[in-house]
Amino acid sequence: MFLDVRVFDGQVNVTPRGKIHVDEATIIREKLFPYLDKGCKQFVFHLCHVDYIDSSGLGVLVALQKKAHLSGGGVVIQGLQGDVKELFELTRLTSVFEIYP
Repeated sequence: MFLDVRVFDGQVNVTPRGKIHVDEATIIREKLFPYLDKGCKQFVFHLCHVDYIDSSGLGVLVALQKKAHLSGGGVVIQGLQGDVKELFELTRLTSVFEIYP
């Protein structure tokens, strides 16, 4: 997995590429959670280049959403497609996150 992280005006834009398994979920946690301590509370994930995500990947997104929400922010998901979109729908995570095409 490749992970591009860019911060603009306190908003953290994250563009992963490839598959998100347990190892990648750990990397996401290690790279992104420190932004909460720096005062960033809005995260935007561009998932159009992700072709697979497992339960640990979903779990780290939910954990980030919970922590960001406590600070008055949240996680926005963009670009869901294919199996990843179907998984978000099946797990009803579409009601947890703001989701945009």
